[in-house]
Amino acid sequence: MKRDNNLAQLKNGQTFDLLVIGGGATGCGVALDAAARGLKVALVEKNDFAEGTSSRSTKLVHGGVRYLEMAVKKLDRVQYNLVKDGLHERGLLLKNARHLSNRLALVTPLYKWIDVPYVFAGLKFYDVLSGKQNIGHSRLLSRKEALKRFPGLKAEGLKAGVLYYDGQFHDARMALSLALTAEEQGAVISNHVAVVAILKNDGKISGAELEDSLSGERWQIKARGVINATGPFVDNIRSMDNPQAAKILSASTGIHIILDKRFAPPDTGLMIPETEDGRVLFVLPWEDHAIVGTTDEPAEVTEHPLPLESEIEYLLRHVGRYFNLKVEKSDIKAVWSGLRPLVSDPKAADTAKLARDHVIEDSEDGLLTIAGGKWTTYRKMALDTVDHAIKVFQLSAPKPTCQTEQLPILGSANYNDQGEQELINTYNLAPDIAAYLNRTYGDQAAKVATLSLEGYAARLVDNHPVIEAEILYAARFELAERVIDVLARRTPLALLDTEASKLAATRVLEIMANELGWDQKRMDEETQWTTQRLNNAL
Repeated sequence: MKRDNNLAQLKNGQTFDLLVIGGGATGCGVALDAAARGLKVALVEKNDFAEGTSSRSTKLVHGGVRYLEMAVKKLDRVQYNLVKDGLHERGLLLKNARHLSNRLALVTPLYKWIDVPYVFAGLKFYDVLSGKQNIGHSRLLSRKEALKRFPGLKAEGLKAGVLYYDGQFHDARMALSLALTAEEQGAVISNHVAVVAILKNDGKISGAELEDSLSGERWQIKARGVINATGPFVDNIRSMDNPQAAKILSASTGIHIILDKRFAPPDTGLMIPETEDGRVLFVLPWEDHAIVGTTDEPAEVTEHPLPLESEIEYLLRHVGRYFNLKVEKSDIKAVWSGLRPLVSDPKAADTAKLARDHVIEDSEDGLLTIAGGKWTTYRKMALDTVDHAIKVFQLSAPKPTCQTEQLPILGSANYNDQGEQELINTYNLAPDIAAYLNRTYGDQAAKVATLSLEGYAARLVDNHPVIEAEILYAARFELAERVIDVLARRTPLALLDTEASKLAATRVLEIMANELGWDQKRMDEETQWTTQRLNNAL
């Protein structure tokens, strides 16, 4: 099995140049950057790739309209640079992960004439900052045009709208694809492997003690440098290095709710420019559904955070104010919560005003921590981190400079955005399934479709394009080790439709158990774990 082979390489006693802890956006990006330079890299993730923060985003690739407003109002260069970097990286992500990302038009509705020039000028400035990476020009919309672009908008009092463009992507599969691309570049990667202790030699970090989260087996791994890229959990790893280390990170929580596709047109999103507490909300089309988010409240750092009823009511209340459709709690098909890592002063009261910038820290004993940041700038964060690691760990990289600016992510190199027709003709797939497989797997889609010919062509559940062949593919080639790995991250099913996921779980279990050789005890454990995740928090 693929994971067994990877674990064997982690256990064979070799010394790696870098051990990267954390399999989210940051860790996978760092592993890819380092491996692409020719360094010997190991990447371990305690749970699944992108199980935490990195699969709970609003699915936008953006510079940050809100950050730009704060930069202008307060003449804040940190926020300004964050937006500029974000817009540059947005363009690179859209090019390097073409199958997992796309340009998305967004409408900002305006109900006061005084807001029209202000918002329009701000979004035009947003265009200007993107420079050569500009993906579309903002323009004013008349009331009639705004309602045509987003028919669900509340018409009463609407004065005008502004149309602008940002990027959209599939975050969980992006993280997985980064990890698999790093593996192609020579990295050794594994999910469900936890760091339980930091090892030192003569007072300097020399590696870590690892534990297989599924079997409980422990072993030691040697590395010339250790990078802590664990998102909201960076302080946990820092405390392994130094129990007295002061915390450098706080967290906020944000939830998203999923509604039926009738709440958002397939090609246009909605940006609600200001809520009752001065935040920004989005209603976006995603995977033939509508995603609404997000909230932003101070939170404790915990795995699998629970969505709060107050957060759900907050989103429904604001959507109701901007929609001519009645939105009820019964319309929600799924809801999930995620933590945002914020490098901040713990005394700060308003987490919405904290910069999502990143910070690189070295400990006295040699632990390198990368904290903060956001999905859009994962590549820039990785570049800065690996540059720093080469210097402080005195590593000799065959390619000393970053190689990822033009490096296609797995699935993107030969992606054909019209490739679904070939899948239909060759594998006799339904049009919606073919389109879904093409945009999800890119130039690897035919490999998934081939497995459908082995008796795995059936849909997992009615009204969704996810098919059984994906389960087999995830277990064989994508390091899926738990049922929820498949339902929530290899496919988007659990993030879109909780009830459909419950119906599909039994068949996913059967396919994975057969492919991975699970005994009845493991199957029972998986059933219990999957039920817990789907009933509580993914």
